[in-house]
Order: sequence, then C-alpha cells, then structure tokens
Amino acid sequence: MPPKGESTHARLIDEAMAQVTVRGLAAVSLADVAGAAGVSKSAVLKHFQSKEALQAEVVDAMIARFTAAVWAPAEPLAQGRERLDRIFQGELDWIDGEDRPGGCPLKAAAIELDDQPGPLRDTLKDSQILWAKTLKREFRTLKPDADSVALEILVFQFKGIVLAYGHSRRLLDDDTARAQATAAYRALVGSAV
Repeated sequence: MPPKGESTHARLIDEAMAQVTVRGLAAVSLADVAGAAGVSKSAVLKHFQSKEALQAEVVDAMIARFTAAVWAPAEPLAQGRERLDRIFQGELDWIDGEDRPGGCPLKAAAIELDDQPGPLRDTLKDSQILWAKTLKREFRTLKPDADSVALEILVFQFKGIVLAYGHSRRLLDDDTARAQATAAYRALVGSAV
C-alpha cells in the first residue's frame, strides 16, 4: 500500500477528475476538491501548489488513464483489424465512463481548451497527435498501399464516429448509439481492406 501522502494525492486527483468530467477544468477549484475529498484546502495546497498545478496533473492523469483503458488492452493484439476493433470498443467504453460521473474527460478538456493557448492545451494536443499517429499506423496495416492522406482520412472518420457516439449517447441519451457507432465503424474498416 502506498504511503498515506501518495494515497491522498491519488484520491485528490480522482476527485478532481470526477468533477472536471462534469464541470470542466476551469470551474473546479481547490476548495471544491478539498470539500469533496473531506480535507482542508491547505491540505490540497500541500499536494498542489496552485490550481494550475492541479489542472496539469489532472490532464496528465486523464491521458494516462485513457492509455491504460484503451491502448493497453489493445497493444498485445495483432496489428490492424484485431487491434483496431479493441481500440474502438475501448474508446466507447471510455466515453461511457462507468468509473466517473461524466463522459470522456479528454473530449471535455479538448472542447474547453481548444482556443486557450498554454501548457494544458499543449499537453492535450500533443497526446491527441500521438494518438492519431497510433491510429494511422493501425490503419496502414489494414491498407498498406494507401497514401498518407488516405490514412489520415480514415483516422479522421474513426475519430468522427467516436465523437458522434459520445454526443448521441451522453447528450441525447440515445440507447441505439452504440449499435449505430459500431455499424459505422464496421463500414469504415470494411472499406479500408
């Protein structure tokens, strides 16, 4: 078991992320996190010297958890279709967010930070560029003769399906969203082979 300070730090990150998925990065204060975690604001400040430091760690944690939830289960599988299938299902599961009250914290942060220059946006942007390169590599396995532009279009379409799923499932409460997203994904990968 980690030392008490480490477990408290992790608990504060968990609480901040739970709030961020519903309210956004900017709306969550150190006092909000302290109150929800049952500690004083000074205890939160002991772990994070500022709101900006908390936000930076939350963004890093979002990226790490996405990687663990979506990429880690797919990585050992065969490149191409098998891995893409697992990535796709992992992305939908991640959006459903059974372990947090809101949907995909990365999508929420992307919407919040897209027009706000600074280190949070840079970190998130870099992670999304890396993820697109990963998807492109997987699509290249499906379509080895495709040029770079064609592969980027496949990645764009993949990301579009995932975003549409989140919109339909979370905002519209559409119970058919997963079936629709899965059908769209199958059409996409079917056209890629």
